[in-house]
Amino acid sequence: MGIDRATIEAEWTPGADGILEREAARVVIFRPDGATYLIKGHDIDDKVHAWWFTVGGGYNASESAREGALRELAEETGLALTSDRLEGPVLERYATFHFALETRRQHEFFFLACLTREEAMRVGEHRDLTDLEKAVLDEYRWWHLDELEKEESSGELIYPAGFVAKARAWREGWDGNLEVVVEE
Repeated sequence: MGIDRATIEAEWTPGADGILEREAARVVIFRPDGATYLIKGHDIDDKVHAWWFTVGGGYNASESAREGALRELAEETGLALTSDRLEGPVLERYATFHFALETRRQHEFFFLACLTREEAMRVGEHRDLTDLEKAVLDEYRWWHLDELEKEESSGELIYPAGFVAKARAWREGWDGNLEVVVEE
């Protein structure tokens, strides 16, 4: 599937220094057994550059981060949760990375959602993905954190950095503090 550059650039705007940037919101979801759901994707221009990440993506100026997180959750998993089901934001991340042949900057807010067994079983039954997402999202999977930690130690890329340790702490109960990280 060929994706034109305009489709790729639609959510990104040049910052003061010319680097493309966007606002994004993400949701870390947990099953009752503590497993978390991640998506594996690759760079549209470099299929070898692949990584695991949480549900979520860019949101627009007419949405709050929480609204964007809920919309992205519904689009990527099929789950329509209400705002009161999200905890947080628990993490604010400023990331600079390479994607689609360019350096990009993303400002993200992460929220938590603990699902019921029935909700977890429905994750992925329906996805409403954009053409770009269909082209770059390769795998969807529930991970037990011990298993994910082994993958990370063997070199598998998982974002945000230190995700397994953060997820373990969040799974035990969020302490109410917003962690801020910068990844370059």
